[in-house]
Amino acid sequence: MSMALKIIDHGTPEYAQMVELRYQMLRKPLGLVFTMEDLEKEKDDILIGCFDDDKLEGCCILTESDPKTVRLRQMAVYSGLQGKGIGRVLMMFAENIARDRNYRRMTMHARDTAIGFYEKLGYQVSGEEFEEVTIPHFEMSKNL
Repeated sequence: MSMALKIIDHGTPEYAQMVELRYQMLRKPLGLVFTMEDLEKEKDDILIGCFDDDKLEGCCILTESDPKTVRLRQMAVYSGLQGKGIGRVLMMFAENIARDRNYRRMTMHARDTAIGFYEKLGYQVSGEEFEEVTIPHFEMSKNL
């Protein structure tokens, strides 16, 4: 499988593919949509995509929390492609980019169903379960 990982520019056709992937996998199943404000806020985020040729297969977003901490958001892989290592490769790429930009720590709000995936990559749960977008989440983090 030929995977190309890259940073996506906001407002491009690649970005439109990314919004669609996130809608299909993360929002639509919950009956939720993205607003223009949601997407506008992402202008300063680091937008990451994994492509096979020109087709987006997986993505994630890094948002700065403070000068040393970045938060992983909106990690998504098309369902037919899950289990092929795309998520793991996205995470490695995201961590490398974060390190290159001098972040020391990565955090996330992980859905309870994804805890095991992130634990394998060295993330640890901190704090109690909470609800976000109608489903259980846990804060997780890792020093980079």
